[in-house]
Amino acid sequence: MTSPQSPPTARTWAPKIELAALAWALAVAAALWAAFADDPPGRVLLGTVALVFALAGLFGVVARPRLTADPDGVTVRGLTGRRRWTWAEVNVRLVRTRRLGRDVATIELDADNAVEPALIVLGRLDVGTDPEDVVAALLELRT
Repeated sequence: MTSPQSPPTARTWAPKIELAALAWALAVAAALWAAFADDPPGRVLLGTVALVFALAGLFGVVARPRLTADPDGVTVRGLTGRRRWTWAEVNVRLVRTRRLGRDVATIELDADNAVEPALIVLGRLDVGTDPEDVVAALLELRT
């Protein structure tokens, strides 16, 4: 006797929290270094570096989870909010490119059938795991 297969549930992917914590720590270190720097151009440069790291840390904390998928569709979260598409509105692709001598896999969510067309590109840092595994899970949820 076989049991019926349970329907797929929602899955989420997010940047690793360790990276967000590292960005915050580097922002604090750069800000402290800027505060104690003797030359004005160095202060400006270090202040800019601190701001960039703080924004990266903020993104890593606020945009969690970055990608959510369920049997109805996908949701992508960013700093300014969420965008949701049904499976009929979005195409999912795994794209492989060669950058700096390495093969890099990214996920493309092409929502050209939606009311608000969009192309979302997510990499390993965005989803916290191998993009191939994420695409496989997305395609499984889509069926």
